[in-house]
Amino acid sequence: MKLSVLEHGHISEGRHVHDALQEAVTLAQHAEQLGYSRFWMSEHHGGGALSFSSPEIMIGHVAAHTERIRVGSGGVMLPHYSAYKVAENFRLLEALHPGRIDLGIGRAPGGMPIASRALNEGKSSNVQFFPQQIADLGGYFHEQLPEDHRFASLVAGPSVPTVPEVWLLGSSSEGARIAAAQGTAYAFAQFFGTPGGEEAMKHYRRHFKPSILGDKPHSMIAVSAFCADTEEEAAELARSNELFFLRLGRGLEQKSFPSLKTVNNYPYTAMELEQIRQRRSFSIIGTPDQVKDKIIAMAERHEADEVIIASAIHSFEARLRSFRLIAEAFGLNQN
Repeated sequence: MKLSVLEHGHISEGRHVHDALQEAVTLAQHAEQLGYSRFWMSEHHGGGALSFSSPEIMIGHVAAHTERIRVGSGGVMLPHYSAYKVAENFRLLEALHPGRIDLGIGRAPGGMPIASRALNEGKSSNVQFFPQQIADLGGYFHEQLPEDHRFASLVAGPSVPTVPEVWLLGSSSEGARIAAAQGTAYAFAQFFGTPGGEEAMKHYRRHFKPSILGDKPHSMIAVSAFCADTEEEAAELARSNELFFLRLGRGLEQKSFPSLKTVNNYPYTAMELEQIRQRRSFSIIGTPDQVKDKIIAMAERHEADEVIIASAIHSFEARLRSFRLIAEAFGLNQN
């Protein structure tokens, strides 16, 4: 099974944006050495605790500081942008780093409503146009726009012989339906905790239609995983992420990713503790063997070909170690 890394670029409490960006590069290099297959970075807007507002810029930076690992977006929120400009950006990245670039695309706004309004000032963001945007990307990447296309003679430069892998990202059955209809690879955000993931993944596989973007279904699940020598230590590492999502769900502004000191001093209500308990039920927490078994079981239930792991831990050293323990449990360096 291929394992990969999903990095959100959290700015940990007590550190700065520069630290978060440098940690992303270090983590990518660490992941490459350990044998992970992909390193993806997310897109978020208007949030003080997250540093990746432009994943395409980070992709170029990280790819330049690594050698083999595939680098991509998890993902570009396509309805905000011109498919033509996205194609230009990713063809340029592909020209710089042939055979190593992934374009993950999503429909979500990637931030608060005010950020979406600013991104779309003077124009409309129409998610109903999203399937056509995906088809346009395929035409631009392969220089095969239909003759009756509104921009039929247009080429997204630079013209290169290789093509980025296109993945549709989703957390609902609608995303799976679009991915199957458009013939893209599909990644399901299991770590969001949205119900219906197994059914969505099965729908994708059973209704996949080959296209210029893919000749057969290829799927991945994104999971939250926290690994340490003991189950108790792993659970402790997960607590910062649990508080972060708790605050996120309440719409609270967050200027940093909370430390364990902040977590321990937080005045949890009984309802909040129950919400955390529920969230923990769909996170993967434990020792290396426990994490391996849970990842394999989850991938099998979702019929996933690959797994990408998000591991938001305040201590950067503990996060590096968590990924190392998981890689060793799977024997990635031996594959």
